[in-house]
Amino acid sequence: MLIKGESSLWVNQQKIVKNKFEWQNDYIALSVSQSAVAKVRAYIAKQEEHHLKHTFAQEYDEFLRAHNLSE
Repeated sequence: MLIKGESSLWVNQQKIVKNKFEWQNDYIALSVSQSAVAKVRAYIAKQEEHHLKHTFAQEYDEFLRAHNLSE
């Protein structure tokens, strides 16, 4: 919870978003191995184009199922 509180305080102090930034009740934290950094960067660079074909919700559900994290 400390990460959520500190990060939302910082985002709001920096006025990064127009409205007040708040975390949702549910969240997930993941890490990336050093060997996957280039792949993740490439994904981020093409994310807007990618989400024209797959919504974030679709991709999130697929990720949860693939890693046995869905309820």
